[in-house]
Amino acid sequence: MKSLLLMLLLCVAVTAAFPTPKQDSDLNKYEELAENYLKRFYNLGPLVSRIGRKKGPNPFAEKLKEMQTFFGLNVTGTLDAKTVEVMEKPRCGVYDVGQFSSVPKSSAWQKIHLTYRILNFTPDLPQADVERAIARAFKVWSDVTPLTFTRIYNEVSDIEITFTAGDHRDNSPFDGPNGILAHAFYPGNAIGGDAHFDEDETWTKTSQLYNLFLVAAHEFGHSLGLSHSEDPGALMYPIYSSTDPNQFHLPQDDINAIQSLYGKSSNPIQPTGPSTPSRCDPNVVFDAVTTLRGEMFFFINRFLWRKHPQAYEAELIFIQGFWPSLPNNVNAAYENPLTEKVLVFKGSKYWVLNGFDIVQGYPRYIYKLGFPKTVKKIDAALHVEHLGKTYFFVADQYWSYDENKQTMDQGFPRLIKTDFPGINGKISAAVYYRGRLYFFIGRLQFEYNIDTKKIVRVLRSNSWLGC
Repeated sequence: MKSLLLMLLLCVAVTAAFPTPKQDSDLNKYEELAENYLKRFYNLGPLVSRIGRKKGPNPFAEKLKEMQTFFGLNVTGTLDAKTVEVMEKPRCGVYDVGQFSSVPKSSAWQKIHLTYRILNFTPDLPQADVERAIARAFKVWSDVTPLTFTRIYNEVSDIEITFTAGDHRDNSPFDGPNGILAHAFYPGNAIGGDAHFDEDETWTKTSQLYNLFLVAAHEFGHSLGLSHSEDPGALMYPIYSSTDPNQFHLPQDDINAIQSLYGKSSNPIQPTGPSTPSRCDPNVVFDAVTTLRGEMFFFINRFLWRKHPQAYEAELIFIQGFWPSLPNNVNAAYENPLTEKVLVFKGSKYWVLNGFDIVQGYPRYIYKLGFPKTVKKIDAALHVEHLGKTYFFVADQYWSYDENKQTMDQGFPRLIKTDFPGINGKISAAVYYRGRLYFFIGRLQFEYNIDTKKIVRVLRSNSWLGC
């Protein structure tokens, strides 16, 4: 069975800040797209006319539900704008079979020392860069298992690697730029284990376009026997995010999957990887929270939850899917609604965002805002619009910044507990929303009335996310 990599740059939209999504009323023209999609990826059989159809379950609706379930969409069995968005994303040619899964152990490689051969090279990168990307992609899997990978040059190897375009005579033709990007075959003889990369794509060693290392690491997961994962943070999830390859760590979901086939590494300290946050996990602690042109953004590790005011649930997205140059694990963020700019802080640096764009000339050091050199990072920040003030929280103190004068106010820092009675403990995130302050401390958030200086109520941090 063939396996292909699903790739895309995440550009989901619901507000004026981002591209306008398709309207449900326009969906009739996408019915053919949906039918072809379900036939290819969910084994939808030939559809008969309504006149000749027998009574019973609608096969199109049933397969559509299967697809919506896999991608965590609203499971309705009817075509909606969100479902079409997913269907239009470049993707692979293997069925999306559920949860993290793999071939049976009996179908995996029955050895741990494997060979590979690079049959040709893409002109997009120097040959040495291709070799390094391929070697590093194999190392992703050998670091967490007993597997070893040895490159050979003349003899036929276990995993043959080629760059090719169009119909390359394996019954799975490529379709030009930005469609199917690569595919690989499950372990076995002949073509089994082989990986093919579409030469019509532009391959890079950066987070721009399609990073060869990330694509290859995903494909080699298929070469070793892994199917796609339903975990949106997993390497084996069918959707490619524009992640900084230098910050990549194999997620725990993928570690669990590959070790179920080949066992654990012999390292005395077992490697672990990042896990995807769960929206309704009561232990969720946000790194930063901010508004952005009417929406709410909740940063956590390498992700953010995007919450539209008209949506009940929030959408989980890779931070670098929106802003490829922005770091993960940010410390603080706030929006100045007058300028519609968002400032994001990590360590002693900060970035200014204008929608999808990072403003030229950033990052800059926080000391340009007036902080003393003793401040190494900001814990939280919020902007109070009617006061024109931005409050920065650092440990048990806070600073007040005048946005109009672009200077720190005199007499700061002050103790948080003095000016915000009842707020105790380290503030991990903060936001001003519809006249109230919200302080996130651990797993809880404190809704605060800035006029009466009293806590209005205490909520779980993730109550914003539809939990």
